[in-house]
Amino acid sequence: MGASIGNVENSGVLLCSRFCAMLSPMKYTEKLAARISATHSALCVGLDPRPEGESLSRMAAWLRQVVQETTPYAAAFKPNIAYFEAMGPDGLKLLTDLLPEIPRDIPVILDVKRGDIGETQKYYAKAYFEQMQVDAVTLNPFMGYDILAPFLNTPGKGLYLLAVTSNGGAADIERQRLADGRKVYQLVGDMVKRARREGAMSEVGLVVGLTNADDRLFAELPDAPLLIPGLGAQGGELSVLNGTTRTEPSLINVSRGILYKNPELSYAQKAEMYARQIRQALSL
Repeated sequence: MGASIGNVENSGVLLCSRFCAMLSPMKYTEKLAARISATHSALCVGLDPRPEGESLSRMAAWLRQVVQETTPYAAAFKPNIAYFEAMGPDGLKLLTDLLPEIPRDIPVILDVKRGDIGETQKYYAKAYFEQMQVDAVTLNPFMGYDILAPFLNTPGKGLYLLAVTSNGGAADIERQRLADGRKVYQLVGDMVKRARREGAMSEVGLVVGLTNADDRLFAELPDAPLLIPGLGAQGGELSVLNGTTRTEPSLINVSRGILYKNPELSYAQKAEMYARQIRQALSL
């Protein structure tokens, strides 16, 4: 009888573990790492449609073409919401119609750079994580840690905080030195550490512009997922990533370089070219 009860108990534990595993979503970094491993690519394809003189139907067809051609080389897609908002309500519908067409195994980062507080930020979180169901968002952290709070407790999601952006204006605030010798971007890095310390269910990473990155900067930031813009049209050099020993997955974003540059090449050819360059720089 004891052995029988033990078998029942063991079966119950096994059933519970399988059921719980089904209920627990994959962590954002697990999904991202799986995609990077499957493609040997850390290319993030930015989707920045410029709605100048194009009908929405043609814009929709173009975006589908870009996604279809670049999917084999994309570790993630990053729609920038500003370009869709500029088209009005129909532009937002264009975005929400596009999102389900992106294969589910490819993370989608919605580039929104929101940085509000309280109820406003809570409804931003509901819009992006519950309604649009994207995997991650970009946030502007310069109103303080409480802007993260509404985004921190959704399992399977990710946040990228602006730390050192790719524009020249990063020198105005982000790269300024504090009285204790640290840089402002290190305060953003401290938010990543705090979220981990407090057991946040969402995972927190950082935006680091390739044009303003170097070995010292990487050493001054925690080992967290990185979203790295600045390659391609902005002139960032992949050489600054050579020898990087970070363990969390990094993504290098290319938007204009794929969408608008070198029109004699297909989107697939441009994505493959950037994916190969990134693979060599990161030794994937």
